[in-house]
Amino acid sequence: MRTRATASRRTRLRNPANESPDLLDTEPHVPERTCVLTRRTAPREELIRLALGPDGIVAPDIRARASGRGAWIGVSRAELDAANAKGKLKGALARAFKTNDVKVPADLGERVASALRQAALDRLGMEARSGNLINGGDRVETAARSGNVHLLVHAADAGEDGRRKLDQAWRVGSDPRTVANCGGQGLLFPEERTILSMALGRENVVHIALTDRAAAARVLHALSRWRAFIDPRAGLEGGDPASGRGSAEADLTKE
Repeated sequence: MRTRATASRRTRLRNPANESPDLLDTEPHVPERTCVLTRRTAPREELIRLALGPDGIVAPDIRARASGRGAWIGVSRAELDAANAKGKLKGALARAFKTNDVKVPADLGERVASALRQAALDRLGMEARSGNLINGGDRVETAARSGNVHLLVHAADAGEDGRRKLDQAWRVGSDPRTVANCGGQGLLFPEERTILSMALGRENVVHIALTDRAAAARVLHALSRWRAFIDPRAGLEGGDPASGRGSAEADLTKE
């Protein structure tokens, strides 16, 4: 028969409810990876994964789901193209994949850009079908002034007056921290309204607003990765340098 004294000697299972707050890890763990070109570390969601196919050809793995060993890059397209042309990319990938049987396509930069573009368009289409975004200047302005917009996006060919008007409405109605995530203004879609309209399955879409917080985060992530890669002035760096300091461009052009 189990006695009360015996029961009291049992090891108490670790239970967060029984622990003081200072013993709990309140910060969620964010997986980090290192760019094979710059050796800078960053959260994996800010980087781009490259995968090695059975034929030894390197391909973009934008959703990071391909099996096998992967290599991560955190640079712009211009920087990637420069490293590829000089042979630095192949050497870095050979070390990352631990094999010399690595074939790097000359147009890898274009393939990565196309994959990021498609991922962003697919994400916008999914959110549109889920009812998480609205379009139309008047509807967007009303929602923005009411505090119901979590992300504002303008087509590349949107008029400056229209952008300013909606940006102002968003700033007036939203939490300043929300707007600050996009630099105090709507995010500029990299292409013109015809492509934005095609992605959403709607006509003449110039401005869109995400009315769901989680959907806004998903769209912002997809668009930010695409924009950072195709813009030679911005790489997907983030995080602290793993070794040394300086820009990614300086690292890649160093002889």
